[in-house]
Amino acid sequence: MSGWIDTIIGFIEANQAWAPWIILVFSIGENTAFLSIVLPSTAVLVATGALAAAGALSFTGIFLGAVVGAMIGSFGSYWLGLKYGDAILRMWPVRNHPEWVAKTNVFFQKYGAATVFLGHFVTFLRPVVFLMAGMSRMGFASFALWNTLGCLVWAWAVPKVGEVGGYLIGWIWSYFTG
Repeated sequence: MSGWIDTIIGFIEANQAWAPWIILVFSIGENTAFLSIVLPSTAVLVATGALAAAGALSFTGIFLGAVVGAMIGSFGSYWLGLKYGDAILRMWPVRNHPEWVAKTNVFFQKYGAATVFLGHFVTFLRPVVFLMAGMSRMGFASFALWNTLGCLVWAWAVPKVGEVGGYLIGWIWSYFTG
């Protein structure tokens, strides 16, 4: 899969105007039920953050694309949970991973609506947390609040890790090469 990621990052670097749109698509995938399992979105977001540190991309463009994509994916998953309810639990891949549902239920019991915020950062929650919020008929206002906060922080933090790492590597390189 790393070859695929390298190809995507190379394309983004060569076509910088497309970066926010590509990040938007990967962020939709990362925050949509089931798709978050198969797309290497985190790696792409971190790598584009490093490109921002190198001056090849605008961090603002990456951030905006990531926010909008995260909102589309997570709100879409919430809607799927509202619309299809428990039937989703019988679908692949959720039916093959009942531990996702169990762990997410534990988080909802412990943290309540804040679980939606945490779902953006906890890997085993992300595939099902937005669906389960909809399935449980969580109030839209509560979901929207916690989800929007999660989208904003996630969309800033993930590429920022790459940006900080890029600055650190640049500093180390400069230190040793003069």
